[in-house]
Amino acid sequence: MKLAVLGGGGVRSPFLAKYIANKAEKLKIDSVIFMDDNSDKIRIYGGIAKKAASIINPKLKFEITTDVKETLKDADFIITSLRVGGDESRVTDERTALKYGIVGQETTGAGGFAMALRSINALIKYCSMAKEYSKPDVKIFNFTNPSGLVTQALRSLGFDNVYGICDGPYGFLKELASYLNINLDDISVECFGLNHLSWFRSIKIKGQEKINEIIEDDRIYEKTEMHLFEKKLVRSLNMIPNAYLYYYYYREKAVDNILKSQYTRGETIREINKNMYRELSTLNPEKDFEKMLGIFLKYYSQREKSYMNIESGSNKPHIEKEITWQDFFDMQGGEGYAGIALGFIDAIVNDSKKEMILSVPNNGMIEGLKDDDVVEITCSVDKNGANPVYIGEVPEIQMSLIRQVKLYERLAVEAIIEKNKEKAVQALMIHPLVNSYSIASNLIEEYLNEYIDFVGAWR
Repeated sequence: MKLAVLGGGGVRSPFLAKYIANKAEKLKIDSVIFMDDNSDKIRIYGGIAKKAASIINPKLKFEITTDVKETLKDADFIITSLRVGGDESRVTDERTALKYGIVGQETTGAGGFAMALRSINALIKYCSMAKEYSKPDVKIFNFTNPSGLVTQALRSLGFDNVYGICDGPYGFLKELASYLNINLDDISVECFGLNHLSWFRSIKIKGQEKINEIIEDDRIYEKTEMHLFEKKLVRSLNMIPNAYLYYYYYREKAVDNILKSQYTRGETIREINKNMYRELSTLNPEKDFEKMLGIFLKYYSQREKSYMNIESGSNKPHIEKEITWQDFFDMQGGEGYAGIALGFIDAIVNDSKKEMILSVPNNGMIEGLKDDDVVEITCSVDKNGANPVYIGEVPEIQMSLIRQVKLYERLAVEAIIEKNKEKAVQALMIHPLVNSYSIASNLIEEYLNEYIDFVGAWR
């Protein structure tokens, strides 16, 4: 079986390759190809990924390329992990929003819309090509941000083989498992909402409901990403919020912390990536692999440590220590989005029923939403695909926010597909992180002017 990765020159590629190589035999994958349209990035990060995979699994056929058709040809599974416009566009998204006192984070609100402008058209092209060149029953796992919005757009156009994946919900569950000294497989959850706008309403450990104990445990607010939230807020919700809800529940704090900081998140990542690229660009992955991996892990650790620090005003590192060479090859778990995609493949290929959190059509599982609304929800996955669990009625505090953001998503998808400026303004106007016609109008004009090469002229 063949697994294709679009965006294989991304910084996460060596880790993705590692997990694929480790599990390829079990998943019956004998051919892997990483593609990126940036020849330098695919040579460097794809090259590190290819060499790492060859060390872990010499039998695996692993290729890197800039050729899209060759990548998609006869693929059984496709993972998309694109950053259209690169780090510079991310910085522009953030700074443009901040001029108006708005959060510019890449998956929510104004920044998320700007990224969707670039991402959706690229994914429509690639999914159309997959329909022509890949296997008829190919499955596409979309990690390209804003993942939920992009998946909604693709599903609305009839690409029913696309599933949104995100490692956000698993970040907390991994930290929880580590804190409780249990296996991640011992945890079963009910998660509902939208991508980066979801809640856990049930957390069972070895079959026993524990969510109330978890909410009341003071150390949870020290040892996990729950340090972003006050205990009294979580008590009032009676649910565990996704970390990205920080931008909604603490909106003014997030903006103030970013403005007080010397750098935005995008600028921080851009600087780390520039320094990493400068050190790696003169080296050869075949001849200098050990040195290149060491450089890569040094800077990758910096990226991970800085996660959510600027926005929250926190000095708490996301990871405690730098990832070493030995860690890279030895550490188990922590697969992130790779683990989700590979877990889905395992369920299909080996009919091993799994519980997973995915972005899929609602199909009546959350009352008050349309059947074709893409939601982030716990699913039961087997050889027949993903079946979301029934959530039913949702408390109004959560539901009002879901409805508002889902309306934004529907309008945003229509605006981008139709190139309709009026709908784009309406979409941002009703988003709770913008909530202003005048600001929405200015943002849309600036983003459309900035990204005309990606989206063309709008009416």
